[in-house]
Amino acid sequence: MADVGWATIQRFEAVEGIPPYRSGTLERVKAALEEAGIQFIGDPVSSPGVRLHKR
Repeated sequence: MADVGWATIQRFEAVEGIPPYRSGTLERVKAALEEAGIQFIGDPVSSPGVRLHKR
């Protein structure tokens, strides 16, 4: 949905905190998750969280 390779997602998941990225990759992943009903809450550095919205 985000047009991002599987290896990129695996690298994002392997990093502690906010992963390094380029050319809007992280923004595309975030937008795809939000489109699927995920809401990002809290501070991304000190208290990250998510909330699932029913569609």
